Amino acid sequence: MPQHYPFTAIVGCEPDALDPMGLSLVLSTISPQIGGVLVRGQKGTAKSTAVRALAEVLPRISVYDGDRFSIDPDDPQATSPDGPFTAESARHERPVRLVELPVGATEDRVLGSLHLQSALSAGEVSYEPGLLARAHRGILYVDEVNLLHDHLVDLLLDAAAMGRSTVERDGISVSHQARFVLIGTMNPEEGELRPQLLDRFGLTVEVSAPHEHAARAAVVRRRMAFDGDPTAFIAAHAADEAALSARIADAQQRLGAVRLGDAALLKIAEVCAAFEVDGLRADIVTARTAIAHAAWCGRASVTREDIRQAALLALPHRRRRNPFDAPGMDEELLDQVLGDDDLPPDEPHQPDEPHQPDEPGPEDPGQGEATDPQGDLPQGDGQGRAPEGGPDQEPPAVDQPRDTPENSSDVNPPEQDLPALPPTGAVPETVVQAGTPSPRPRTFTVRGLGEGAAGRRSRAITSSGRRVGARRPESGPGSLHLVETLRAAAGEQPRRRALQPPTPEPVEGLDIRAEDLRLAVREGREANLVLFCVDASGSMAARKRMVQVKTAILSLLLDAYRRRDKVGLVTFRGQGAELALPPTRSIDIAAARLDEIPAGGRTPLAEGLLETARVLRREQLRDPQLRPLLVLVTDGRATAGAGAVDRSRQAADFVAGLGISTVVIDGEQGPLRLGLARQLATRMGAEHVPVDEVTADGLTRTVRSQLPLSHPAPSTHSSSSRSPSTSR
Repeated sequence: MPQHYPFTAIVGCEPDALDPMGLSLVLSTISPQIGGVLVRGQKGTAKSTAVRALAEVLPRISVYDGDRFSIDPDDPQATSPDGPFTAESARHERPVRLVELPVGATEDRVLGSLHLQSALSAGEVSYEPGLLARAHRGILYVDEVNLLHDHLVDLLLDAAAMGRSTVERDGISVSHQARFVLIGTMNPEEGELRPQLLDRFGLTVEVSAPHEHAARAAVVRRRMAFDGDPTAFIAAHAADEAALSARIADAQQRLGAVRLGDAALLKIAEVCAAFEVDGLRADIVTARTAIAHAAWCGRASVTREDIRQAALLALPHRRRRNPFDAPGMDEELLDQVLGDDDLPPDEPHQPDEPHQPDEPGPEDPGQGEATDPQGDLPQGDGQGRAPEGGPDQEPPAVDQPRDTPENSSDVNPPEQDLPALPPTGAVPETVVQAGTPSPRPRTFTVRGLGEGAAGRRSRAITSSGRRVGARRPESGPGSLHLVETLRAAAGEQPRRRALQPPTPEPVEGLDIRAEDLRLAVREGREANLVLFCVDASGSMAARKRMVQVKTAILSLLLDAYRRRDKVGLVTFRGQGAELALPPTRSIDIAAARLDEIPAGGRTPLAEGLLETARVLRREQLRDPQLRPLLVLVTDGRATAGAGAVDRSRQAADFVAGLGISTVVIDGEQGPLRLGLARQLATRMGAEHVPVDEVTADGLTRTVRSQLPLSHPAPSTHSSSSRSPSTSR
């Protein structure tokens, strides 16, 4: 059995000095009704280590023998599909389970499904429990939850909120309890969760590697000691582990007796209103977290400090109005709303009246003054996209030195780092920021049926969605299509019986063999890649023009964030091109990189096209089913170096040979026009769009209208059917 790193040995998870991550994990186990924890942080910050270690310190639970659904024997209302169980039924104690949900899990694996062996061998319809049933009264852990399919995240959060899972499929109707602590970890650099899903997590914490030398050294020292002798290291922390387990058990017992007074409840409402969170889920989660924190600290009632700690864990991710808002919490505003005084004690209730904390208590002279906390709120916090220390605070690119030799002629910069932009001579550079993005840009989809990665945009054959056909299992794994399996077997019965030797008794039943198996073909949605290639030269440096282009890209980024698309950005100016934004789903990084793009200098059109082709080919090697769209924004001029025009024509021919559907946005304006962008579009077989349509709505509309047509959908009954990519 593998030995896990002790929870109390993690720097920041010591019992008497829990950091936000450790505190949120502990509070969620004390009160699972909080709704789970989302831990956000860069790689190597002990997120997974802390979650796996948490299960080792939780108190053991009692279950019935032979109960796959782990209902609580002490709960008279609990029922199990494996039951019925009585008070005389045998029971035993076992550790709390930590159930890990793989990113590539299917809906059948999560919910449960038909027991295939019983159905095929004995003809019995029985239910095989899924991960939700196994996680009941335990921990369900999803690493890289931001990469999990959205419909699975919805399913998990619904089960965590309702405490029950119901399965209605394949002739099965089963309902069972599913109360668990949902813990998700993620790296924001790999993409964000949608706001609707983010709000469903009770608590969220941001973790990062410590900057203090002593703390970093302590982490390394402890890890090396564990790797050198795990048994001795675990034994050295056994006492702390036992003390933490006992304290959690005591807090769980104390939880129901903690009093949430009227003054504390009003203060929670005041805090949530001051931070302008949507809905009332924040109030409920903050109240439950404050009660759990009071139980953890051994208090009989909720205090100001409990509310403060609860707000720091429950509100930061609910303050984000859109993906461009910087996450975080204004602690000065929080302290201002909470005040310096302790919460006033509630007036005692009459002896013959039971206390009902959810009903309004007696009138408090001070409550009337706290009903409108919005009077003097600072309006600037959380309203802009640029985080503190972001692009707005950087000096303009014109002040940077431009005579470094390594930037003079490197057309294809290294892919692992984003180097400085190439020099532009004496032409001044300008940096403009995008305007307000369209909150709901027009939705564009790839027409036809693809086979790309699961997303929320274009129709595709995916692992989830509605069932539209069946296929043989040779072309990959999938879920069983029972009806088609039985149909295939039934068609073979006369031939198989004719080949069998005669027997005294007639053979009854259906002879099902491996070659009869059929897997479901499901139609869902796929994600796409929209790659922008933007001319950032001096001829495109007009402020209004660049603002329009950046605003349009920002609107598409917002839409791509919601629909799980990938978006990339290549810019060219001066003497070369660079991949300013590698294809990504991280909206924060994308918005920051977009604002930093300067404009000015000559036009290396050939270098921009070749860099774009390199990015597209690399992405297609990573995902052959990816269906990209290239949006080229330029006036068509090529002025960088001798032979620039000929090189740009050769590069255009090369990109056209890739078969990528392309839109050319013509940046040329004025009464005298050379028409170079139109010629370029003709050479590339691309659609030409005048610059007058390069607006937030116009560019989005253009992208929507010019996405490529896919080939006709293949037969869903063929074992080797695949929808060819439009780029092939």
